[in-house]
Amino acid sequence: MAVNLIIPPESEIHPVNGVEIGIAEAGIRKANHKDLTVFRLAEGSTVAGVFTRNRFRAAPVQLCESHLASGQAIRALVINTGNANAGTGAAGMQVARQTCDTAAALLSLQPEQVLPFSTGVILEPLPLDRLLAALPAAIDNLKAANWLQAAHSIMTTDTQPKVSSQRVQIGNETVTITGISKGAGMIRPNMATMLGFMATDAAIPAGLLADMARRIADRSFNRITVDGDTSTNDSFIIMATGRSGLSVDSASSPHYQALYQALEAAALELAQKIVRDAEGATKFMTIQVSDATNAEEALQVAYAVAHSPLVKTAFYASDPNLGRILAAIGYAGIADLDVSRVSLWLGDVLVASQGQRHPGYREEDGQRVMKEAEIPMRIALGRGQVSETVYTCDFSHDYVSINADYRS
Repeated sequence: MAVNLIIPPESEIHPVNGVEIGIAEAGIRKANHKDLTVFRLAEGSTVAGVFTRNRFRAAPVQLCESHLASGQAIRALVINTGNANAGTGAAGMQVARQTCDTAAALLSLQPEQVLPFSTGVILEPLPLDRLLAALPAAIDNLKAANWLQAAHSIMTTDTQPKVSSQRVQIGNETVTITGISKGAGMIRPNMATMLGFMATDAAIPAGLLADMARRIADRSFNRITVDGDTSTNDSFIIMATGRSGLSVDSASSPHYQALYQALEAAALELAQKIVRDAEGATKFMTIQVSDATNAEEALQVAYAVAHSPLVKTAFYASDPNLGRILAAIGYAGIADLDVSRVSLWLGDVLVASQGQRHPGYREEDGQRVMKEAEIPMRIALGRGQVSETVYTCDFSHDYVSINADYRS
């Protein structure tokens, strides 16, 4: 069951002027399942993306990168679930190309104006005939208000759709930001088995949008981890249609910072929802590492703790075996770490200070915090002024069961 994941009512999911979405059943992996999604963008829109760093990145990821680099104006996205089209060699690339070719022909576009996305099982051929046969139905279904349906359509092992939508006042203009994401397992920074699609009706030039997308991904989707596995298909896309009255031309524009902060907040909400709906998760954990000399070492420590199976299973059991956290801090890779300066808080409970159990710490206090669904943790390294935060979850029996039966 998802941990405090809020699905906004459809009446509070705001369409973005210049974006239409269509859904269809392609039967790619399961019958009677909406598994094909098409986005159509208005002329003049700009698009930017951030993708997985996995060297086995899937054919659609490679083609997305190529089409974005071509300089053509992106006008459509095609997303399928059930099959990742990864580890499929030249044949997989041809499938991705044919998907773009067919969608472009149906939408009166050039193939380079279409971005393909796939998610699902790796190392299996994508049934192209089913995908292409369903494309006309998805295009016939194009509507501005299909965001929630799209959030359902892109799900794989997710149990809940993930949507963020807001209208914000920036200067004299009302700006809409709406997005969806999917992901539940094989989640780790440097992007993860996740897809994220976010749109705004602000006008942002392509080069500036690309810079914003990288920065936003680094502060949101690259700050979550479920199991430490980086997928082959991860993609985060921001679309700016320019249909509102707000235009931001550069980082020095008067309203740039307000727009950037609103987009980052929406992306962080979508990223955190992935962790809240992680496979088998029962706890949502926030790990803040403070007093570091730089961001790199703060994140080293945060991820060492977040990735530890021993830590994650202890939190699932609400077992205050918190020496496991100290062990993870110690093996995080900071060679000159002075453990006598390290402190650890669990919620409002000071567990360790000066590198050892705090004299006032009681195990029942630690267990009280661990029984909560939302668990904040703070680790102070005593080395500097830098702080970084990572979001993760526990490991339950269901995580094993879900991944053991994933293809059945």
